[in-house]
Amino acid sequence: MSGSLVAFACGVILLYTLPVVPPLKWLIVALLSVLYGRFASTSRRVSTVLMFFVWLLAGLAWSSWHASDRLQLTLPTELEGEVVDVSGYVCEIPTEGSFNSLRFSFCVTRWRLPEEFRGNDTTLPAKVRLAWYGREEQSLPGHRLRLKVVLKQPHGAINPAGFRYETWLYRKGFRATGTIRGVDSDPSVPCGLHCRYMAWRQQLADTVDANMGEARHYPLVASLLIGYRGEMTPGHWEVLKATGTIHLVAISGLHLGLIALGAGFLVRRLLLWLPGPALTPRYGRYLVYISVALASMAYSLAAGFTVPTRRALVMVLVAGWVVIHGRQVSPWRGLVLALFLVLLADPFSPLDQGFWLSFGAVTVLVVVFSRRLSSPGWAGALTLAQVAVFAGLWPVLSALGQGQPVSGLLANVFAIPWVSVVVMPVLMAGAALISLLPVSQSWVLGCFDLVLGVLWSVLEWLSTLDLPAGNPGVPATLGVAALAILALVVPSLRIRLLVVLAMAPWLLLSQFEGRNGNRWVEVPEVWVWDVGQGLSVLVRHQDQVLLYDTGPSIPGVFSAVESVLIPNLSNLGVGVINTLVISHGDSDHAGGLPLLFDSVPVSETITGEPGRVAERSGGGGPVPLVCSRGLSRTVGELTLDFWQQPEVTTATDANDTSCVVTITTADRSFQMLMPGDITRTVESGMPGQPHFARLTDPEAYRVVLAPHHGSKTSSSGQWVRWLDPDLVIFSAGYRHRFGHPHPSVIERYRAAGSQTLNTAYSGAIRLRMGGSSLKVDEQRQSAPFWIRRPVTDWWAL
Repeated sequence: MSGSLVAFACGVILLYTLPVVPPLKWLIVALLSVLYGRFASTSRRVSTVLMFFVWLLAGLAWSSWHASDRLQLTLPTELEGEVVDVSGYVCEIPTEGSFNSLRFSFCVTRWRLPEEFRGNDTTLPAKVRLAWYGREEQSLPGHRLRLKVVLKQPHGAINPAGFRYETWLYRKGFRATGTIRGVDSDPSVPCGLHCRYMAWRQQLADTVDANMGEARHYPLVASLLIGYRGEMTPGHWEVLKATGTIHLVAISGLHLGLIALGAGFLVRRLLLWLPGPALTPRYGRYLVYISVALASMAYSLAAGFTVPTRRALVMVLVAGWVVIHGRQVSPWRGLVLALFLVLLADPFSPLDQGFWLSFGAVTVLVVVFSRRLSSPGWAGALTLAQVAVFAGLWPVLSALGQGQPVSGLLANVFAIPWVSVVVMPVLMAGAALISLLPVSQSWVLGCFDLVLGVLWSVLEWLSTLDLPAGNPGVPATLGVAALAILALVVPSLRIRLLVVLAMAPWLLLSQFEGRNGNRWVEVPEVWVWDVGQGLSVLVRHQDQVLLYDTGPSIPGVFSAVESVLIPNLSNLGVGVINTLVISHGDSDHAGGLPLLFDSVPVSETITGEPGRVAERSGGGGPVPLVCSRGLSRTVGELTLDFWQQPEVTTATDANDTSCVVTITTADRSFQMLMPGDITRTVESGMPGQPHFARLTDPEAYRVVLAPHHGSKTSSSGQWVRWLDPDLVIFSAGYRHRFGHPHPSVIERYRAAGSQTLNTAYSGAIRLRMGGSSLKVDEQRQSAPFWIRRPVTDWWAL
């Protein structure tokens, strides 16, 4: 039976490797055909193989059905940007967002559409993600609301690596996002079980805030008690990420395991008071199990019953079932059953990193502890478990594009027992005491701050240590994990010493990985990153790299350096930026410079605004060089020429100080112009400049980054006719308030015969200058099925 459950799980996971969702009717036909072959076969071996494929197809059909159902809930393109009237209820505790906004999930129960859209509301989204700006400190007037909203389809930046907001939206079930234009209470909204549960959750959060909001470490209190992380600050997340302890504030297996252990301990102690014949040992075990299940369910509901919480609940219940059956049930069977139940209840789970980390960690622990004949003691077991999980999850993190911080091992060795033995019991007992005796509030909160203060002080100190967090790749980390687990499983000290010696090369590789230079690239290539309303371009050939601009950054909200550049540079094997060019000092071109300088060595910086760029860099990085005519650099066989308008000192618009860069291949068959944000004023002086004489070679294929993201203040008709580009790339945000690129600019380029691409619809764009042709790749073309494909006629929207 375990093999069948594994096959079902493989089928569910298989869906997320396919480019499209298979039609459900054909999957059912295939399933019935294989099932018929299974019963018609007389060979036991053939029957076993066919039965595996039956369960595999069943899992694939199950996940495909749910995926198709979610994908068909789509906001029509015609409704994007329109004011729409909707009614429903708040299905998430609202949290404070950037620019004094309020963000929350909204479950729609009724759409009030314009006449032309009525009758099609059955496929409209049932759950949307909203932000309320300009609310002037107002609160929502209730739980059931009638809103005027402006919506758009799910959309996020698409790059080869890094966080994908669109995947997160799909995973959470948000089929539209938007902003609020009007809010009113609506008691007429029907409030079913889920609505009442979410209202109770809000009341619980308000109660916790009223009773414990004065605690110095209240964000941690709310996270650990009820799973509400809306009070966490960027500083909190930076410390937790640096120490690999984010799992401490995500209600998961650790927290539910503690609740289960506590409930089991109390019930067992109570049962000891009963007379001997009152309850048989067997029924006693079942009573303990039921008590553990009820306590775990209650805590899960209080914590929001989120995806990680539900997954942890299933694993705790299955683990308890394995324990009460003793040696009659293998832990492997329990693990497979938990995997099956999690995917049956939530076939979208494989899209969560937590899914892979949770089952990866449990698998490692089963391997290490299942065959031990003697107990290592609680201290030995804790150390053994942490080392095993640290090594065992390294390949998983590497496959997910992340490193394994060594500080995480030290942090978890301290934090897990401290949270388990001290913090959680104190929080639970303190919360109960405050509810029974409100006069105890002040000293209970003092106890909270004491135990959490110790935890946070240690984590902050560990986050400042300069310890390696390397990612030498999946093969190397698999080798480390296999050897480490072998050393933990085999009882021979001699073998363990040999394993440690064998692990040394991989550990050194991890520590020094990416510090010795850049991965060799045979064919010159240019990456125009998808950074939203901003610009960032990577140019590389052989072992040389130039980065033009770093994209936008909003402190505490978003940084293209953190979410796009750093993960993608690591993914491409870029360890050193030979030349960093910052066109000018605006935040959408020069964001996140301090983080970039802290993360990647930069040999030199060239910019059109040295003063502003030096100020933005916070004193980090090399002293900026002034962009000037005659300045030139090479990237492999590519030649890059720099230019800035001669009257830069008299420019009244910072955009006109942009450093203009021209890229030319060795055979001059390809040319590319990166003009920053120059306006028509600068454009008018370019055709007569000797510097650009080679740029208009009629035999060359010419690529142009549209100045100022396609603003109507740039790309004049004369300039476009002079350049006559073959390909124009707009780097702009999706349906951004600035409206870039302007329709008149798009039409101007298209009238000149230029092909146009927009990162808002294409995602990251890669240009490969090999042979006699230019190969253009749009990242959205190869994106998974749940991410919208690029619109071929986006300029007509």
